[in-house]
Amino acid sequence: MTAKEKIPPSAPSSMAPRFNARESWRIFGIMAEFVEATERLNAIRPAVSIFGSARIPPDHMYYILAEKISRLLSDAGFAVISGGGPGIMEAANKGAYFGKSPSIGLNIQLPMEQSSNPYQDISQTFQHFFARKFMFVRFASAYVVMPGGFGTLDELMEALTLIQTGKSRKIPIILVHGPFWKGMIDWFRERLVAERMINPEDLDLIQVIDTPEEVVEAIFKHYEHRGFLPLPEEHELLLNL
Repeated sequence: MTAKEKIPPSAPSSMAPRFNARESWRIFGIMAEFVEATERLNAIRPAVSIFGSARIPPDHMYYILAEKISRLLSDAGFAVISGGGPGIMEAANKGAYFGKSPSIGLNIQLPMEQSSNPYQDISQTFQHFFARKFMFVRFASAYVVMPGGFGTLDELMEALTLIQTGKSRKIPIILVHGPFWKGMIDWFRERLVAERMINPEDLDLIQVIDTPEEVVEAIFKHYEHRGFLPLPEEHELLLNL
């Protein structure tokens, strides 16, 4: 008996055309997510994407800190983009909602944890993580990363990878609350740099900051000698993310 005979097909051959058709139509759904979100967000500049745990209650110091940062950014003229859910995402939207600039929520349909918070001037819902992640990067002039779990780390590593590899323009990536991030930064230095998995200067892509005022100051400092909008060559990079 051949290997081909031992392994049963995953579905009857008569069902294959139906599955292929579903896959084709799914591509149109993904395209629609990109088009709709891009049209809604294209005029929102400059903007800062804020990430953090969905599990943080409103009385937690991380929630309060994220709300203060977001309010300062909003009053300074930055739209604030979050994942649109509870916890740190809610804190980010809330701070911007009561500030001067738009509060934007990029919601994701999940079987647990994710429910839209009420502090959104613009709310966009996604089915696909990769379409949502593209929007976080595409429209951000800076990343502010609060303490969080796998989802937060996923967004952080995505941004670091895109900038390190030259696939995206260089923007400030700010980790807030040094004690939370210390172990990870130490591991980057003691393992990734020491074993030559990354270059020592790759760590310069990250700033660790503890206060809301310093977060805003660091973003303005980065753009001190240029505008917030992408330069022509950076715009070309963003088109090819």
